[in-house]
Amino acid sequence: MSKTNGKDLLGQPFLNKGTAFTLEERATLGLEGLLPTAVRTLEEQGEIVYAQLGQLTDSYSKQKHLMNIYAQNRVLFYHVIGKHVTELLPVIYTPTIAETVMNYSRDYQIPQDAVYLDVNRPEAIHSALLNGSKDMDEIKMMVITDGEGVLGIGDWGIQGIAISVGKLAVYTVASGLNPQQVLPIVIDAGTNNQELLEDPFYLGNKHKRVTGEAYYPFIETFVEEASALFPDVLFHWEDFGRDNAANILEQYRDKICTFNDDIQGTGVMMSAAMDSVVRVTDKPITEHKILVFGGGTAGVGVSDQILMEMLLQGADSEEARKQFYMVDRYGLVTDDMADLTPGQQKYARAADEFPTQLTDLAEIIDAVKPTVLIGTSGQAGAFTQAVVEKMAAYNEHPAIMPISNPTRLCEAKASDVIAWSEGRALVVTGSPSDPIAYNGVNYKIGQANNALLYPGLGFGIVIAKAKTVTDRMLSAAAHGITSLQNLEEAGAAILPPVSQLREASKLVAAAVIQAAIEDGVNGVEITDPMEAVEAAIWKAEY
Repeated sequence: MSKTNGKDLLGQPFLNKGTAFTLEERATLGLEGLLPTAVRTLEEQGEIVYAQLGQLTDSYSKQKHLMNIYAQNRVLFYHVIGKHVTELLPVIYTPTIAETVMNYSRDYQIPQDAVYLDVNRPEAIHSALLNGSKDMDEIKMMVITDGEGVLGIGDWGIQGIAISVGKLAVYTVASGLNPQQVLPIVIDAGTNNQELLEDPFYLGNKHKRVTGEAYYPFIETFVEEASALFPDVLFHWEDFGRDNAANILEQYRDKICTFNDDIQGTGVMMSAAMDSVVRVTDKPITEHKILVFGGGTAGVGVSDQILMEMLLQGADSEEARKQFYMVDRYGLVTDDMADLTPGQQKYARAADEFPTQLTDLAEIIDAVKPTVLIGTSGQAGAFTQAVVEKMAAYNEHPAIMPISNPTRLCEAKASDVIAWSEGRALVVTGSPSDPIAYNGVNYKIGQANNALLYPGLGFGIVIAKAKTVTDRMLSAAAHGITSLQNLEEAGAAILPPVSQLREASKLVAAAVIQAAIEDGVNGVEITDPMEAVEAAIWKAEY
């Protein structure tokens, strides 16, 4: 470091080492007298922060304390999270992040290196992106939200930026993506949340959401400006409303390097879960009947991804589609229903397939006899004892996956599913679940935590400088996740635990790079994908 104003240096989170600055550094960097006398190592600093967290009693307080560290000293922040990843990942992201989003304006202190784009000022996009990337390395990853569909809690407008910040933190913790090569971005398109519109503390536009012709040209301008400024960047879209999410992905998926975690990410995680289900049941994926309870963005995305996996394994498109059944608020989705989304239309059953309109989930299971039940509805308790018992009656190992987040919106508790199925169900949940003791077996519960997927996927894409994100790359990511699992053990989870995050991310990244090479979309020559992954990992070190 060159001669610097010490106070300025302490305000730069990528340069600040706090009490870890040596006496020599303090003398040469203008820090003399600006820090306590003691010199700490990074390890000692981390122990102090962890001890401070231990004095806090709730996850939200811990999250706020950690984000204060994030704002001051980025290396220390990632060091602490990396040391205690299983414990602290739920604190910095789901499920605690929902509370952060809801309180963002009232708790706001600093922008946390985020970029805020105003839908009413498209002419400012270029300068905003330049300002946001100042003093950063080359930007290779952006997580973009407009805050309309946050984590099952709805429209939180500009406050959704907490999602972009948190998501990128998970990228770095899990994969080793360089945090100086990322931008968290929110598009403030207004909000339809009346509570926010009436809140004097709200920091976003105080008008209803901009839509249609006023919205999509802004997105187009943003994509053009960002692509010109950052040629190798990955656009990661997060927590947009259902229609906008689908439209943006459809518009740009073949034109730029882009990924939507809500549509594709959850789907790839469930493809990974299906990979394990196939191994346990010894039944090809093409022979499984999939019942998806919830016809929103996540439900359609899950269906699309599992369908794609069937097609990659040689299934006929029409025949594969017949393996899917979707349930929305009016019951089993049929082609005579009004106002179906394009995604729902794809999976709608013929109206005359069943004698009567099926609205009750237990009745639908009786009529369909699915092998897999996936919950993306956000309807707490929807998977009742009767529902689980019917799944268990038709299948030796029913796959039952209540993956809605946060925990209070989950369709069933894992402990109930295990008990009601007499220990035979293959269970995946959306939030963390403790192991469950039942009839002498300790059942580990797989979590459909996209953190097992998107960090490795995005890291692999960035390393390969992929031009687009292909179906084969997504499939490779799914298989990379489950390659860690030993399914022969009694009570084994069908997805790896968060404690194996780093290992999973490496395997996923290497698999994605290999798939990019096979599809010819890599922008740089790579001979050994795993070697390339190891070489690219950023480490939380001074």
